[in-house]
Amino acid sequence: MCGYAMAPMATDLTCLFATTAGTGLCIASANTFNQLMEAPYDAQMSRTRNRVLVRKVISPLHAASFGTITGILGVGILSAMVNPLTAILGASNIVLYTCIYTPMKRVSIVNTWIGSIVGAIPPMMGWAACTNSLDLGAWLLGSILYAWQFPHFNSLAWNMRYDYTKAGYHMMVNANPALNSRVSLRYSLLLFPLCYIIPYIEMTTWWFALDSTIINSGLLLGAFRFWKNSNDKTARDLFFGSTSEDEIGKLFNTIIIKLQNLSIT
Repeated sequence: MCGYAMAPMATDLTCLFATTAGTGLCIASANTFNQLMEAPYDAQMSRTRNRVLVRKVISPLHAASFGTITGILGVGILSAMVNPLTAILGASNIVLYTCIYTPMKRVSIVNTWIGSIVGAIPPMMGWAACTNSLDLGAWLLGSILYAWQFPHFNSLAWNMRYDYTKAGYHMMVNANPALNSRVSLRYSLLLFPLCYIIPYIEMTTWWFALDSTIINSGLLLGAFRFWKNSNDKTARDLFFGSTSEDEIGKLFNTIIIKLQNLSIT
């Protein structure tokens, strides 16, 4: 929805709702097949052992049927009510998540980079739905979400590292803990230039450069502490800092808008 709203075209609410519904169904399909494939391993991890397939609340057949139906409906809605480009992105995300990212988690730490692509595509879908193209703005929105996922996920993974090892996952945090925190710091730094390009190409005003700097500085501080001394506390602080970044950003944007209004009056 944010990708749709940021695109430089007139807003069509029917298209927006169709995009949101179709994308949501694609996400439901991908998540379902992920949990279907990983149920034996989810049972070994504290964070996932209460999922419905692990507890046998629903059968694998029901899950597979749900995943298939939501996938077909999601891609179908995007194709019929939005445009083929958005439908292709939605279908690609299902395939990327279930056929590449999920099995790769048991093979290589590269899975984190693949998984971050999956997370970056939805705002690009919103842009594509509005413009029927993938302009620079779409790639910027996807890149920001792509970069943000590393400090967010890597800090979460730190406190799950023993579970990942027990379940047989090849994650950055247990294969190379130093790399795990270093990558978090690198991508936190990358958010600064990405956010500065947005006002440069006139997607926003230059006020965004100011408030994004404030928000990204908070994230960078957490990532720096996590890199300097990786422990449960610094990981938790970085995780919750990245989670609340959206809410803080909304607050700063509200303040900036009020200041602009005051300066006008």
